[in-house]
Amino acid sequence: MEDAKTVIFGYAAGVDLTRRDRQRESFKNGLPWEIGKSFDHSAACGAVMPVAASGHRLSGMISLSVNGQMRQQGDLAQMIWNPLEVVSRLSAQYRLQPGDIIMTGTPAGVGVIVPGDEVLVAIEGVEPLAFSIGPKEE
Repeated sequence: MEDAKTVIFGYAAGVDLTRRDRQRESFKNGLPWEIGKSFDHSAACGAVMPVAASGHRLSGMISLSVNGQMRQQGDLAQMIWNPLEVVSRLSAQYRLQPGDIIMTGTPAGVGVIVPGDEVLVAIEGVEPLAFSIGPKEE
């Protein structure tokens, strides 16, 4: 696990979105669920804060709000595996390369977002990520 400290370049706020409608349709038809995870703009990622500037993000507040309403909130220390453990475990199964992005986990409170929603992801010590879900439907 100590090796993980030397290979992580930095940390960023990100969101790995899921299209539940596509996922359910695929499941119903006995197809792979992958289409529910691989659509345009499905993995928003903010600016990467180099470890040299931020240190390893092993504790600190993590949150997601939608239209100013808090939906998810927790502490990085509550993760089942911290980022160093995640990289260590993944590197035993996959060939990790410079530039790979690993998205970890999320606090409880996953929910629906719709066109027009404004989303803010915040992780203590990292630049926040703000984005919207397309134009509001009229």
